[in-house]
Order: sequence, then structure tokens, then C-alpha cells
Amino acid sequence: MAAAARRTLPSASSAQGSLTRTMVVWVPDWPVTAAATAAGHSPAAPVAVLAKGKVLAASAAARAEGVRQGLKARDAQSRCPELVVLKYDPVIDARAFDPVISCLEALTPGVQVIRPGMCALKARGPSRFYGTEQAAAEKLLDRLETFEVPGGRVGVADGPFAAEQAARSSSARTRVLVIPSGGSAGFLAPISVDTLGQPALTDLLRRLGLRSLGAFAELPATEVLTRFGPDGAFAHRLARGDDDRPVVARKVPPELARTLDFEPPVDRVDQVAFAVRGAADELIGRLTALGLVCTTLRVEIGTESGRIHERDWLHPRWFSATDLVDRVRWQLQGSGTATSELTSPVIRVRLIPEEADPVGAHVDGLWGGGPDERIHRALSRVQSMLGHGAVASVALGGGRGFLERQTLIPWGDRPVPTHPADAPWPGAAISPRPDLWPMPVPTTVYPEPLPAEVFAADGRLVSVSARGVLSGEPSSFRFAPGSKVADSNEIYEVVAWAGPWLAEERWWDPAATSRQARFQFVATDGRAWLFTLRQACWQAEAGYD
Repeated sequence: MAAAARRTLPSASSAQGSLTRTMVVWVPDWPVTAAATAAGHSPAAPVAVLAKGKVLAASAAARAEGVRQGLKARDAQSRCPELVVLKYDPVIDARAFDPVISCLEALTPGVQVIRPGMCALKARGPSRFYGTEQAAAEKLLDRLETFEVPGGRVGVADGPFAAEQAARSSSARTRVLVIPSGGSAGFLAPISVDTLGQPALTDLLRRLGLRSLGAFAELPATEVLTRFGPDGAFAHRLARGDDDRPVVARKVPPELARTLDFEPPVDRVDQVAFAVRGAADELIGRLTALGLVCTTLRVEIGTESGRIHERDWLHPRWFSATDLVDRVRWQLQGSGTATSELTSPVIRVRLIPEEADPVGAHVDGLWGGGPDERIHRALSRVQSMLGHGAVASVALGGGRGFLERQTLIPWGDRPVPTHPADAPWPGAAISPRPDLWPMPVPTTVYPEPLPAEVFAADGRLVSVSARGVLSGEPSSFRFAPGSKVADSNEIYEVVAWAGPWLAEERWWDPAATSRQARFQFVATDGRAWLFTLRQACWQAEAGYD
């Protein structure tokens, strides 16, 4: 029984044999290549890509001048005055790497994207087809060179982690590094623990004197699990070369974009909209067959002048074929203009569903949900007749005044206010502290404040000093004559008032600085008002109904 039990236990060699031979393809400085190409710069120039104000990646020319990862933008530019600074955009990074993945998939299927610029695949299939792992890796690099992606490197080892470190350990002269089967632990032993990608664990290991993967791998697995937890145990397996993670091939998404070419070019909006109808029906039909709905649409319009006009359109629910045609027409017309002539003829229109969600995620719940379909249909109908900006909803953001907080958003666009609401906004009209600004907030905010005059008991105009001292208590007010004000000459007696609340905006800019004092008045008819005194001029900003 004991002998039979011993025969069922896996040996060390069989455990190593169970690991998947993995091939990792790495393109160094890929964020620089993608960002520089998108911005029209050469990747060979001194280029640095910034994320959160620090250098994320730098080109070889920039590194030669002393630019390193983690430097602040000012320090990097001080070391290299000719440095081209670009902002990191993960969308551009991933979009530029997608054709590279398709290029590799033409030689071998089953490619897994680790991150933009790095991918993994099982080494068994390519090595058996091309003879050896070395020959297969060289074939992949030749394919990248043909696709104008120079400088690629390949590492082959047991598991993705060791293969990635092998790719990073290769050089420009020896671009392929193959670690023999079972040799991953010995290869990883001298490498720093920083490669584990766990800063908290790395810092603790360094303080314990464990600076290399080999030193960390010598610890007993049970003790590591007890001391460092599951994350530490996983890192310990990586350090020992026991990376049993499989290579999971990416699922190629279906091609949903539709392209419509015009030959000869078309110079009228109605002609383009009529031609796009067929492509829109085809796109919506394809999405319906896949059980998807499009919530964000990207429209790319190429003109004969060589320019490409791009815009992302959102929908409060999901796009129909008619909605797609409307978006193309609005984009051609610009800001809601009704002209049918184009400044440059159109040669191509592309409809790209940027966000396609399962239709079940947008179905009304048991008690309803989402915008009312009849309301949306009516607003969309009015919008299609009058233009994109003719129907708008209000998004509340930050600001010091009530009117400043409102941002009109065209119906269907993302409700992003002009000013962020999480900013401090000192002197704002709305504050969570009742002692700074009492509630309730006004119900009617005038698009244009109503000019007015506020009088003291002796008939003089009320003024406020820089320290907030009133020249007299408000006793009455009246509105200045105007077409929008009824009974302009009527005097309103003030039965209660509160204020002033002082606010100074942009005090550092003499040309744009503004000082104001806010008041709340209650008239004899019971109605309350919000008044502002700015530059010796009284205005009624809002009313409390």
C-alpha cells in the first residue's frame, strides 16, 4: 500500500514537465512607439511618455540623455531640452498594438495579450512547425520586421513569468533567449525581486535581506504562505519557476465597423445621409444577430482635402439605424447648421461601435427603468429636425454661482459638466455648512440676472464695504425697467433679509477679478429672492418659489 501510494506522487521532474513551454514576444518602448506615431513624431527622436506627471517610458535617444522612468516632466526636460513630451493614452496604446497581434496570429494562433507591447503564446505548436523554438522565435521576429515593428525580442521558458524575464534579459544583438526546460529556477535566481510586480511584498523582502528571486525561492512554501499570505505564495511559485498559468488565447471580437467609400466624392449632406442608410441597417442587423446594442458610436468622415473628422456619439439608451444616420448628418452639418453644402467633398464614412453591450443589460426592469421610450423618441425627433444642440438637458457641476453650475448638454451626449463638482470652490453659493450658506436652494435661476436697486429706510442705495459692512439695512427694492420684468416700477418691501455673503473670484488676475456680496430677501408677498451686489450694481440671480 505504501509503495502504491508512493508511485502516485509526482516527482520534481514530472512537475516541471507539467509546466507549459511559453514564448513571450516583447516590443521594447512600445508606449513611446504608439504615442509618437499617433502624434506624427519619429520614435527614434527623444520622446518621453508621461502618466500622472511622471515619465512612464522613454525612447532610446531620450535615455541616452539621462531621461529615466519615474522622473518628473520638468526634471526630464532639464536633462534633455529637445525632449518631446507626450501624454500616455491607453486607448491609443492598445489600438496601435492590435494590428501587431493580428500580424502574429497570421503565423500562429492562440496569442494572449499580456499588455500592449507584450504577448504570449504556447511554444509547442510553432516549435514543431518550424523545427525548434529558436527557429520559431526568429520567424516571429522576421514577421514583425516585415510589419515595420523593429527591435522585437522573444523569450522562451517554462511559464509566462520566466519567459517574460527571458525576453527582457535578451539584448539587441541576441534577440532570442531560450531557457531549457527545467532551467527556469536557475535562470530566475539572480534576478531582483522587483520583477514580481508587488511593491509592498518587494519592500518587505528587501528589509528582510531577500533581494533576489533565488533567495526568496529558498524559503519553505508553507512558511511563505503563513507569513505573506496567498499573494506571497503565488510570488514564491513564480520565483521558483513553478509558473503553471496557462496561455489563454484572446477571443478575436467580431468585425463590427462598417466603411462606405464614395467614388466620385459626394459634396451634399443629404446624399451622404441617404447612402449611409444601407451601412447603418447592416450594422444594426449585425449587432442584433450577436445580441448586442451600441451605446457609443464613433463616426469617421474622410474628405477629399485629406482631413478625417472624428467624433464619439453617445446615446441615452441604444442606437437604431435612424439614429446612426442622424449622427452622420449632424457631424457633417457641424453645430446644428442647416446648410446642405460641404466645404470639402466626402470620400469615406466609417461607423465604429465603440461600446457594444449585451441587450439584456439595457432591458427595463420589472418596475421599469431607463429613460421613457416615448419621451426619448419625441426628443430625438425634435433633435433630428432642429439639430444636435437644439435639445439639451442640464448637468450640474461645480461653481460659485447657481448659473455657473449649470451646463447644457445636447440630448444623448455624456453629461459632463464644464466645471468639476469636487473642487473646493471657496465662496460658492452652495455649501454643506449651513452657517456659510443657508438652505434651501432657489428653484428659479435666471439665464440673465435681472438688474435691480436696493434701498435703505432713508431712500439711499445700499452698498457694502470691502469688509462686509452695509451702508444701511435693506428696506425695499425694485427691478430696473425691462421687457422681461413685469411692473418694473413697483416697490417691493423687504420684511426679512440675510447676508451679506462675500466672495472674491480670480483675485490673482486683475483683468478678471470680481468681488460680490450675496443677499436673501423676503418681500411682503411672501416670495424670496437671491440678490447679488457686484461692482456697485444690484442683480436678482434667482427666486425661491
